[in-house]
Amino acid sequence: MLANSQLAAARADEMDADTVNRELSIARKAIGWWQRQGWIACDPTIGIERRPAPPDRTKALAENQIAALWRLDVALREKTQWKMLYESAARADEVLCLNVEDLYPQDKRGRITAKGGATEWIHWQSGTAQLLPRLIAGRTSGPLFLTGRKAPAGTPSLDVCPETGRARLSCRRAEEIFEYATRLLANPLASPEDVEGLDGWTLHRLRHSALTHDAEGGTSTPMLLARPRHASVRSLERYARPGVDAVARHVAQRDPAVRRPR
Repeated sequence: MLANSQLAAARADEMDADTVNRELSIARKAIGWWQRQGWIACDPTIGIERRPAPPDRTKALAENQIAALWRLDVALREKTQWKMLYESAARADEVLCLNVEDLYPQDKRGRITAKGGATEWIHWQSGTAQLLPRLIAGRTSGPLFLTGRKAPAGTPSLDVCPETGRARLSCRRAEEIFEYATRLLANPLASPEDVEGLDGWTLHRLRHSALTHDAEGGTSTPMLLARPRHASVRSLERYARPGVDAVARHVAQRDPAVRRPR
């Protein structure tokens, strides 16, 4: 039985906290039933504790956090990219795959290629529209978001700007930049000296935040489906959950003491 316990513990060490806790719960229910049937006498999971789940780094940001993000002193490329991600509720890889020739600035939209090769559209607002001309700087083709250096030899031609010779910004690098830039925003009580040991936000949180804020603002279900190009209402469940600020506003609005005329 000790060997079984050691095997179970070894397997637990190879899994993430959520998986460990889920499988441990299932196993203990089964073991309890087996013991009641008299099939086994001992519990091989004794000594294996539930793991503390890591913090949820995918939930929506509050509106004041989004406002603080726009105040960061960052390069034009990052300002434009982050604005577009939030205003369009698009996925990071979709935005980073955009080419200049895919943009329709007068309509505030861009053409992307979805899974399976279908053509779809993302739409942005005035914040992105004001930044795009400065970012494009007269370019007529090639990747929209570029690295700061010339593309290394062997880079696919589709990922190289024909006018500047610079390469397309990768998703990995874009994530690294965003995560580092938001470390102090994500940890408001930390000091700048501690920044190297902190964790920032993920780019996906901009998409999540945009959809959550839309839902909080009363956006209709058909529009909530159309903007992120979801296929089912169920896929919206994780986004359409009002945040703490929205709940506080709702409660305040319904407070008789607030509504009572003086």
